[in-house]
Amino acid sequence: QVQLVESGGGSVQAGGSLRLLCAASGYTYSSYCMGWFPQAPGKEREGVAAIDSDGSTSYADSVKGRFTISKDNAKNTLYLQMNSLKPKDTAMYYCAANPGSLSWWLLLHPPAANYWGQGTQVTVSS
Repeated sequence: QVQLVESGGGSVQAGGSLRLLCAASGYTYSSYCMGWFPQAPGKEREGVAAIDSDGSTSYADSVKGRFTISKDNAKNTLYLQMNSLKPKDTAMYYCAANPGSLSWWLLLHPPAANYWGQGTQVTVSS
């Protein structure tokens, strides 16, 4: 049974940093494309960062230079380092996994992801 569990969210002031984690189990972690998809109230879920099975990464323009996605295959864990946070980054952040996708494709097609976590809330105050 595939399971994704996010953690690391919280409340910070603008300019601060947070590190999100997504612990994965139940599938061959290293062979999947994974990403982070925030969803703000009243808005659609969007892709901000994704990483291929081979480690290639893709980012939305809104987070380039501020967010870094990485993974540790030995620990089956996905990370999102978020720096220089802005109030507009406030959202529930979901981790997702999909077999065989390229990172740029998964970023643009969130509904296609096979597996989702329950989300972790990020709140950035001004």
